[in-house]
Amino acid sequence: MASTPSTRRAKTRRSHRAPKNADGTMTLVQHIQELRRRLLVALAAILLGTIVGYLWYGTRVGPIPSLGDILKAPYCSLPPESRFGSSTGDCRLLATGPFEMFVLRLKVGGLAGLVFSSPVWLGQIWGYITPGLKKNEKRWTLGVGGAAGALFVLGAVLAYFVLSQGLEFLMSIGDEAQIAALNGERYFSFAIGLLVIFGVSFEVPLLTVLLNLAGVISYQQLKEKRRYIIVVLFIFAAFATPGQDPVSMVCLALALCFMMEIATQIARFNDRRRKRQRPGWLDAQDETATSIESAAPVAAPTPE
Repeated sequence: MASTPSTRRAKTRRSHRAPKNADGTMTLVQHIQELRRRLLVALAAILLGTIVGYLWYGTRVGPIPSLGDILKAPYCSLPPESRFGSSTGDCRLLATGPFEMFVLRLKVGGLAGLVFSSPVWLGQIWGYITPGLKKNEKRWTLGVGGAAGALFVLGAVLAYFVLSQGLEFLMSIGDEAQIAALNGERYFSFAIGLLVIFGVSFEVPLLTVLLNLAGVISYQQLKEKRRYIIVVLFIFAAFATPGQDPVSMVCLALALCFMMEIATQIARFNDRRRKRQRPGWLDAQDETATSIESAAPVAAPTPE
């Protein structure tokens, strides 16, 4: 039977992928080919997201404001007497170099591309470090990538609402003698840094759940170390937030504590499920006698 062009294209696409053995193992060359393929997919997604972010930076899409206006909104929400340009009603940031605005737009577009494409490249990372997955386990790759992307976006959204409160606190210190005329690069670096820190920090509970699913961390360990985990999270929040203001620090620490508690409870249910599925004889001590079922009686031989 002659093969159609669509069949030949499907065979060509399958031949480009690194083949796996029945047990999921791959040779060194196949690992390199798999890494190359996943890197190309991740870079293509990041590039596409960067182009979207670069165009969206100065373009309003229907009722959705431009990305630059969204990031600038917390600064523009400050009281008029606390920011530069309030006398004319404008809300603009300063640029001190001829290429600063272009570089800033490119930087914001690149970081926006990382956020937009996070489900893709996180899924590619997870798919590469977990080779040999069975067919019913491959959907975990998409699930983990989707969950990681959703948590990153959730952390960034929380950081955006925290940004206005933290900025108001920082700009109100000494505002009776000074007025805030922020440089565009410094302001966007602060705002984007806060968004990224919150987004990345929200991946910690997901990592905890994955380690529990892999059998590295148990619910009992998380329960015993709960107090130390809370202290570590507050210390991390104090050093991780760009402005070191108490509003951002407390919000990040409380959010992480809440999500870590959810991860701990997920580990609890997973350990219970695993214990129910575990055979009882695996937990028996070496010196403990176990009952052995008697063999079935042997039937008498039949004469030929």
